[in-house]
Amino acid sequence: MDSIIWPVTLFLLINLLAGLWRALRGPTAADRLLLSQLFGTTAVAVLLLQAWQVGLESLRDVALVFALLSAITAVAFVRRTWPGGADD
Repeated sequence: MDSIIWPVTLFLLINLLAGLWRALRGPTAADRLLLSQLFGTTAVAVLLLQAWQVGLESLRDVALVFALLSAITAVAFVRRTWPGGADD
């Protein structure tokens, strides 16, 4: 099972590069929001995979912080970008 960790991590990073390419091609507000969610999800997945691989409990805590920051970032982005989202 340990032999699959590195290929999955590499796949996630390639997926992240594809997301960056999409952000450069279609820079709308929705694209930026989805890209921030992709960054957060990929960071959490990679950190959890690496925590499992090397056995560091602290990486799980860092992954939890990234998950919380990703959710807060999405809420803040929606409130500031979409009409009627922020109190004017």
